[in-house]
Amino acid sequence: MAYRKFGRDSSARRAMLRDVVNALIDKERIQTTEAKAKEVGGLADQMITLAKRGDLHARRQALSMLTNETTVRKLFDTIAPKYKERQGGYTRVLKLGPRQGDAAPMAILELV
Repeated sequence: MAYRKFGRDSSARRAMLRDVVNALIDKERIQTTEAKAKEVGGLADQMITLAKRGDLHARRQALSMLTNETTVRKLFDTIAPKYKERQGGYTRVLKLGPRQGDAAPMAILELV
């Protein structure tokens, strides 16, 4: 299987992943389920790679995914310069214990 479906149709899944990537870039560290963390990590890496390019086309591509101008501005102006010399691997997944309500495996997703 190429990706996780999360029990949602494609538009709801895309919206959920977009929101989680927005939250990660905005807060730089979030707590979510392990599956979401693993899926969002790759998307966040793609956004940071776009921001490292820094041109107008990359900014518009990032804006089409993130849809929040302040988040895109933060991504291009503060986050991307930190990773200028790094060749990928911008996120880290730290596993936590199970969630109390439904025993879902939880994780912390953060920017390295």
